[in-house]
Amino acid sequence: MFDPEVRAIEPDLITWRRYLHEHPEVSFEETQTTLWILARLREIGVESIDRPTETGLIAHIFGTKAGKSAVAALRADIDALPMQEENGLPYRSRNATAMHACGHDGHAAMLLALAKLLQENRESFCGEARLVFQHAEELPPGGAIELVRAGALDGAEAVLGLHLSSNFETGIFALKEGVLTSNVDRFTVTITGRGGHCAFPEQCADPLLAASEIVIALQSIVSRRIPANEPAVVSVCEFHAGTAYNIIPNEAVLNASVRSFGESTRQLIEREARNISESVAKAHGCVARLEWFSGYPSVVNDEKLASEAERVIATRFGAAQMQQIGVVMPGEDFSYMLENRPGFFVELGTRNAVKKTDAPHHNPRYRLDEDALLYGVQYQYDFARALLDGTRKFWEEQA
Repeated sequence: MFDPEVRAIEPDLITWRRYLHEHPEVSFEETQTTLWILARLREIGVESIDRPTETGLIAHIFGTKAGKSAVAALRADIDALPMQEENGLPYRSRNATAMHACGHDGHAAMLLALAKLLQENRESFCGEARLVFQHAEELPPGGAIELVRAGALDGAEAVLGLHLSSNFETGIFALKEGVLTSNVDRFTVTITGRGGHCAFPEQCADPLLAASEIVIALQSIVSRRIPANEPAVVSVCEFHAGTAYNIIPNEAVLNASVRSFGESTRQLIEREARNISESVAKAHGCVARLEWFSGYPSVVNDEKLASEAERVIATRFGAAQMQQIGVVMPGEDFSYMLENRPGFFVELGTRNAVKKTDAPHHNPRYRLDEDALLYGVQYQYDFARALLDGTRKFWEEQA
């Protein structure tokens, strides 16, 4: 199932992943992570490395195979989440304020393994494999847009991405052509009223009560304004109000996350959230101000690359290792890398109940089944060489 050289890299792969897990850094603060990856790339023998942003890293590996060259980029995110780990692993996070609870440590380790394989087998491909170690996927505006603006993807003819997922069994590749991930937006509603003594509510304009009704009313956007067959989510995840049990506060603040597909739905949710917030607040004698923050757009998988991915996976692992899926609600700033080039993003399962790797992402007890990592390395190795085979057959067929 796995090439001998891929199987041989597994000890390094596990060691690298565990080191990264033990030393997490949050978005835009991945300084030591970047330096550590740089050192490993130098040890591997990669000579052409760029740092277009403070914590982003690009490795350029050039094949020596004769033929018509192409440029394929492969991306891994490297940042952790601002949370404390609750696992008793011997390599658990040493940083009480950060944890790799979304598999990014695995992504970075797999891309390092790919770098080693490509560097040691440069005769097997023609052109450039551009490996993108991206910072700050977890925190908008994100690292991808910074790298794109810095020119890190210039000249790349396609870009591939992969995300480990506890939603699927270990080794299962979950694929979808076309729109894959949701738009990711958020908004803040600040409700201003008139505070006072809790014993005299008639003298106040209670922003907490207004905010409570706004939270409930916001749920009508998805249930009553959006077609039932169109996925969308409005989740109020923060509610801040008050300083004491006997004081009606002057202000309440709500923070909400929005997931949607399509620009018209995005605009509808913003419009309705604004109308609801302002109207409900007014009914309680308060004033509401909504601030909307546009986040990551949807990842849209290229049709031809999706077909090629299926062929690569079926050839290597068999059709049983593939699962066709629908759209997924989590967002991905990989979408910014697709603005001027085709790309493909796949989910790779890491779920194993026996190993207790079935906790959801962004959970303090999230664990990663390391058996999945070799699947990801082999897939990326096969896909990169298929696109850089020296014939440009794939590219010419797409013209």
